[in-house]
Amino acid sequence: MIRVFALQQGKLREHEYTDDTEALRNADWIDLQEADDRERACVEQMYPASLPDSDEIEEIESSARYFVEGEDLHIHSLFLYQSEGRFKTASVGFTLQPGRLISTRDVELPDFRLTRLRARRGWIEASTPLQIMSALFEQKVYNLADRLEDLHRDLEQLSVEVLENREGDLGDQLDRLAKLEDSNGQIRLCLMDTQRASSFLLRHIRDHKREVKAFREVMRDLDTLMAHATFVFEKINFLMSAAQGFINIRQNQIIKIFSIAAVVFLPPTLVGTVYGMNFEIMPELGWAFGYPMALGAMVVSAISPYLYFKSKGWL
Repeated sequence: MIRVFALQQGKLREHEYTDDTEALRNADWIDLQEADDRERACVEQMYPASLPDSDEIEEIESSARYFVEGEDLHIHSLFLYQSEGRFKTASVGFTLQPGRLISTRDVELPDFRLTRLRARRGWIEASTPLQIMSALFEQKVYNLADRLEDLHRDLEQLSVEVLENREGDLGDQLDRLAKLEDSNGQIRLCLMDTQRASSFLLRHIRDHKREVKAFREVMRDLDTLMAHATFVFEKINFLMSAAQGFINIRQNQIIKIFSIAAVVFLPPTLVGTVYGMNFEIMPELGWAFGYPMALGAMVVSAISPYLYFKSKGWL
């Protein structure tokens, strides 16, 4: 799918694309989502060497994600999206040319969807492709901030459950903490990648004062969000350690009960074993009170360890 956008009177506007090469020629922003071979060939025919391959977009080396080729700036940046109840990241390849911005991606992303919605309502002010990219990055940072706020809200609720329900089953809480940690990790990855992309852009757009100011504000927001993500990460680790500690304490208490029970019942078992032997000569077998005496010995031998443990404060 190809979407084309043009700058009109300082506003970003979306135009309908129907296999019209004129629309591509006049577009200030060309966005390719899950483009097929025919659509990619159409764009590459008009703008050669402008589209990266899918394998190139997924490269993790800095030199492969941020580089200059002639007058074009190539940036491969991670964007956050949600799938099957979990946060995931997808790489978007940007080619920033002097007269246009070209982006290519394989999935629908919330940041692009919201940018299209804002463009339809005339809320995005821009006069250059670089300002379009700045608006995309600002939307990306706003989205990451919202996701962090939601994550922190869920973590606060989970913190109450873990710390005030020490005697309950914390298996569900541990599972939810693991999911929150994974989500926070995806958000931190996007934040770090956006910092690197913004830093790369700032090095190459020094003559564009308005855009430099916008990206510096993005960098300041990213620094704040990174500190917040680090705090969330540390709190998740603390709650996971606390939950595991409560589970270990509860298991130790159960093992302690079994250990004491084994010690309490060991002496009576010994007495019963002695008088359960079938030797021919056992003087106690002829005693009139031999049976009550054996029972009494078993009771006393059971109570004595219990009283001893109680006096030591082990119970």
